[in-house]
Amino acid sequence: MKWLKGVGLLLIANILIMVTLSITIPIVINVILPMFGVDVRGSVDLTSLVWAAMFGFGGAFISLAFSKQMARAMLDCQQITQPRSHAEQVVYGSVREIAQRLNITMPEVWVYNSPDPNAFATGPSKNNSMVAVSTGLLENLKEDEVKAVLAHEMGHVYNGDMFATTVLAGLMNTFVYYIAMWVRRFFAERDQAALGFGLSLAVQIIVSILASVVISWFSRRREFGADAFAAKVYGKDSMIGALRAIDRWVNRAQFEYSTQDALATMKISGNAGGFMSLFSTHPRLEVRIAALERL
Repeated sequence: MKWLKGVGLLLIANILIMVTLSITIPIVINVILPMFGVDVRGSVDLTSLVWAAMFGFGGAFISLAFSKQMARAMLDCQQITQPRSHAEQVVYGSVREIAQRLNITMPEVWVYNSPDPNAFATGPSKNNSMVAVSTGLLENLKEDEVKAVLAHEMGHVYNGDMFATTVLAGLMNTFVYYIAMWVRRFFAERDQAALGFGLSLAVQIIVSILASVVISWFSRRREFGADAFAAKVYGKDSMIGALRAIDRWVNRAQFEYSTQDALATMKISGNAGGFMSLFSTHPRLEVRIAALERL
């Protein structure tokens, strides 16, 4: 029932966003912008904009609603409900302790098989979420460092980072779809439908790439907030130690994340370099450590 409630709340939020857009956009176009000498009346297709928003926000929120199910389906993982080892007790107990401190529903706790030290949190809301850690994290980090990483993920949960990122993704998707629709309509009105279709696809790809840069930048900023939360819960030294341990593992394993690992931009290590760093959801480890040391 909680799952249905979470989905229902997301759908309601999506509908409210659509209603808000349908009310505010005409006011902005027909009243506010003309007051400043900007007249775009007739050049903005509200129907296309509404459809773009429906696709943009709808897809983003549906993905968030089913994020836990998709994460479990993609990983070789098992849920911890009754800890059977000391490591499982550390993970389960830390998540439960932090959830009690924050007065939120305890997230589902999962462990998945992966050699690299990593962890993530996902779910539609702070009271309907999951936290997962890799076996590599448990094997390569000390107990206090594992707790710090868990606090970091709980910071994402409590701060509503998944929801905030989804709203931004929905907004970016709306612009992508609307611009593509506008290009297609522009050429269709000039009897060049085939050209417009091809160009709209090209524009959609290019704008999607630019939008992902914005979303990734926002995600990197949220990581600093989660680090600060972990430092507040267990002390900054534990979080710094965790990041350094992960960095040592990456160097020891000689992973070149920017070229060999397709998921490098999504991982704690955040060591994608050069152009790929624009698409990294995590800042570089040395940057995060420096930020923690300044706290």
